[in-house]
Amino acid sequence: MRTDSRLSRVLHVLLHMARHDGPMTSEHIARMLDTNPVVVRRTMAGLREAGYVRSGAGKHGGWTMACDLREVTLLDIHRAVGGPHLFAIGVDKANPDCAVEKVVNQALGDALQRAEAILIETLGNVVLADLAQRFDQLCVAGGWDEAARHADG
Repeated sequence: MRTDSRLSRVLHVLLHMARHDGPMTSEHIARMLDTNPVVVRRTMAGLREAGYVRSGAGKHGGWTMACDLREVTLLDIHRAVGGPHLFAIGVDKANPDCAVEKVVNQALGDALQRAEAILIETLGNVVLADLAQRFDQLCVAGGWDEAARHADG
């Protein structure tokens, strides 16, 4: 089964943007993510509507950060990009006639609700600044210079 990587890809972009001087074009971001600039613009539009990024047109235009990294959680970003349900597993029939299937659905439903609550709480407790700080620490520990830190960004 294919996973939805929108959240991780957008977080990747946002961290690079936070450490990048000046705007990043959709084309630049598309190369970084090995995707199409149209896909980038569609994804970034949700972030712009939520106030996390801004876009500028023209020769020196592109995407820039518009938020304080200390105030935006991973859950905020997940919601802004229109993230799907957090889990792809579920029940076969919502209202089954079979008593066994009802019991199975109840057990799965309860487990999924608990797991989703834990994941939502965790994503809501991590802000972009936490990731940026970890990124910076990793770069310092690895001895990476500024060019290497932004090799794909």
